[in-house]
Amino acid sequence: MQCPSCQHTDSRVLESRSADSGRSVRRRRECLHCEFRFTTYERVETVPITVVKRTGAREAFNRGKLLHGLLRACEKTGLEPSRLEAVVDELELQLQGRSGREVSSSEIGELVLVQLANMSDVAYVRFASVYRQFQSVSDFVATLEGLNRRGQSKRLAVVV
Repeated sequence: MQCPSCQHTDSRVLESRSADSGRSVRRRRECLHCEFRFTTYERVETVPITVVKRTGAREAFNRGKLLHGLLRACEKTGLEPSRLEAVVDELELQLQGRSGREVSSSEIGELVLVQLANMSDVAYVRFASVYRQFQSVSDFVATLEGLNRRGQSKRLAVVV
């Protein structure tokens, strides 16, 4: 590892610890030449996921963008941001585990909605309203009726 101060290539590891929820390793190093201390991160290299938008445009999967959308949808719902980060982590792992490297934005949205339906009805409706581009009150009503039917079927499954 090259020292950022003197560019010498020999350093020793002082400390290693897990970072990024176990998805990377943080190492504290010291240059053997100038004794400068610096931090490095080691991550598994993944193949980038391409998101195909509704317009046909393609862009790289951006977990920050997805997390931001979830945080906005879940404002004032009582859901912890750490729980939403776990949803994004799980979704990203699902996408990385696929054989294909392209995924449609609508498929990502549906996967998020499945998670939100189990967490908060309010967050579900808020996310769905943006993701599905609600145009009128009838769009909200249809979504609420679907949630209501799903809730009733869950209660019936518990009773039976």
